[in-house]
Amino acid sequence: MTPAFGTLRICEDAADLARTGVAYLCDLAARREDRTIVALSGGSTPKPLYEHLAQEPIKSRLPWDRVHWILGDERFVPPSDPASNYGMARAAFLSHVPVPPQNVHPVETDGVTLDEAARRYEKMLQGLYGADTLEPGRPLLTLTLLGLGEDGHTASLLPGEPVLKVRDRWVAPVPKGRTEERVTLTYPALDSSHVVAFLVSGEGKREILDKILSGDDSFPASHIRPVGELIWFADRAAAGRWARHP
Repeated sequence: MTPAFGTLRICEDAADLARTGVAYLCDLAARREDRTIVALSGGSTPKPLYEHLAQEPIKSRLPWDRVHWILGDERFVPPSDPASNYGMARAAFLSHVPVPPQNVHPVETDGVTLDEAARRYEKMLQGLYGADTLEPGRPLLTLTLLGLGEDGHTASLLPGEPVLKVRDRWVAPVPKGRTEERVTLTYPALDSSHVVAFLVSGEGKREILDKILSGDDSFPASHIRPVGELIWFADRAAAGRWARHP
């Protein structure tokens, strides 16, 4: 069985998925002579991966001075809020590793409106990129980590929300669709990646993953098409029948 798009890599369980994902990230960054820009995902699935980044031998292997960390999306809450993606990443690894402060790029959520937060984050990304127009041959992001919601959303590209149609911005506000307002990278920014890696774990994701891998294009996650490579890292619980047909 071959996924409708991308490459599927089966992991034994959630712990193996975290180990495999962090090894991939570390190897990718170590191979590059220039900087690496990693877009982090929120949610519970990537947290064990992030925790591995703060542990040996990964902690000593990663070239921290050459890696920049951004957010694929963020809830419009203070960093101290339990719902903050940046707060989760900071607690899991960023506060425990020798990363230069200027290499960490959280979304501003204090003292700004939702739209201002999105526009400032876009300006920051344009500064990192060195231009305000994305070029297909020069991706913005080195590695983009994405989760998969049971409703088929990824980042904060939520089903039925106007953000799905945004093509003229790299970052957009998402005022509706969830309890908290959100800021998210748009399709053009996410697709401007050398590698997009979906991290999918647990039986609760089996149905939606099966639909997307089978070619159902009715979900936001179905429309991620990076200029580089797309990999699905899934544990056996999430992969279901796909794990039986390598």
